[in-house]
Amino acid sequence: MSRLILIVVAVFVVIWLLRRALAGPRSRGGGPRSGGGAPNAGGEAQAPGAPQGDLVSCAHCGVNLPKAEARSAGGRYYCSEEHWRRGPPES
Repeated sequence: MSRLILIVVAVFVVIWLLRRALAGPRSRGGGPRSGGGAPNAGGEAQAPGAPQGDLVSCAHCGVNLPKAEARSAGGRYYCSEEHWRRGPPES
């Protein structure tokens, strides 16, 4: 009986290791994964966990966002159309 249990456990371990190896590399970050489905600058949906590219800072509010999602004007980047229309804040 103990030999049967050992064989069943060994089969489950082998199956688990094979599935894990075939699944490919996974992100090890602790943060939430990107939702995907949001189009990038080219209008294509990006795969979840795909690198977003360089980060830029909004010239109006200072929030950081991927360069592919930012609007640009005059060498400056903006996080939204409203901030793009307003331009940099008045000092």
